[in-house]
Amino acid sequence: MTKHQPTPSLSDLINVQIMAQGPMSLATYMSIALTHPTLGYYKKADPLGQTGDFITAPEISQMFGEMVGIWVAQTWQQLGEPSPFSLVELGPGRGTLMADCLRVLQQVPGILDAMNISLVETNPVLIDKQFETLKGRKVTWHSEIDELGAQEGPLIIIANEFFDALPIKQFQRSNGKWHERLIGLKDNKRVWGLSPTPLPDEAFPEALRSANDNQIWETSFLAQQVTSQIAALLKDRQGALLAIDYGYGTSQTGETLQALKAHAHTDPLDEPGEADLTTHVDFAALADVADKMAVPSSTLLTQSEFLKAMGIEPRAEALASATPAAAEKIDEDLARLVGADRMGELFKVWCLFNTNSPPYPFEVD
Repeated sequence: MTKHQPTPSLSDLINVQIMAQGPMSLATYMSIALTHPTLGYYKKADPLGQTGDFITAPEISQMFGEMVGIWVAQTWQQLGEPSPFSLVELGPGRGTLMADCLRVLQQVPGILDAMNISLVETNPVLIDKQFETLKGRKVTWHSEIDELGAQEGPLIIIANEFFDALPIKQFQRSNGKWHERLIGLKDNKRVWGLSPTPLPDEAFPEALRSANDNQIWETSFLAQQVTSQIAALLKDRQGALLAIDYGYGTSQTGETLQALKAHAHTDPLDEPGEADLTTHVDFAALADVADKMAVPSSTLLTQSEFLKAMGIEPRAEALASATPAAAEKIDEDLARLVGADRMGELFKVWCLFNTNSPPYPFEVD
């Protein structure tokens, strides 16, 4: 009779892969840690809310989703009120943002009848929660962005804190050359190291070719690929992408990789599959992809600028007047979403579009 073998942890599986194949790219590590079919962070649990590892803007206040709903309605009208069209959300969490969005949209004549709701999600736990949150709505779930090509009509796509979780590669300057940063093993513990093979400077953006030693540059080939897929869909079908994430508008050096567990920062290499891994989004790199495909993109707004332009302040006043007992919390939620020292400046809002002019309130250079 054979003794029952304990199931290996994700940490063990990663270590075995490093031992067998050599040091691992950060993109590979992130991909396994986040999306391993059974042990990956995004495959097995609900990471959101007070009991999870982080809170997103839609979980803070209904006002966030309502402002996005107003933007969707205006963009649909700008497109000429097409019927049918698809309202798509990438990585929709518990469905909270979509539910708040739809509450606004049901006040817009004709839009619900024209709309197909599509959610791109791979976490079975969150799909169940989305199903509950959106009960009574006709929703189609997809696991891949490519599947959206089967939809009819223009696409209006929402991506809130989606791009920040896509795997990245890191490169570090050493002895005047760029080397990929890799994850290896030392005394059976995962550690950072550099590939011994330098990469040619021509492979890097011109602004980085004179970087100082020890500087780190991050790039997400997957985020660029996703942008390319979306740009191709919009070019073919019209519509717009609204992306909200922490990030920056000019490609730059600096390490932004972080791991969050139970609302606290932890070592990204410590507990793969047990912590959320995210990085700041290089919106300039995404805009460059869109530009090469001749699909226009906007300059960046801060989350504060976007939400204020959509009318969040009068909405907060109206909610506080209607429910005086909740007025203090509504003010606090507003401050959290738009405050310069909170999410208001850190989070950026970007729009990729194929419409007759940039969707309000965006501009192009």
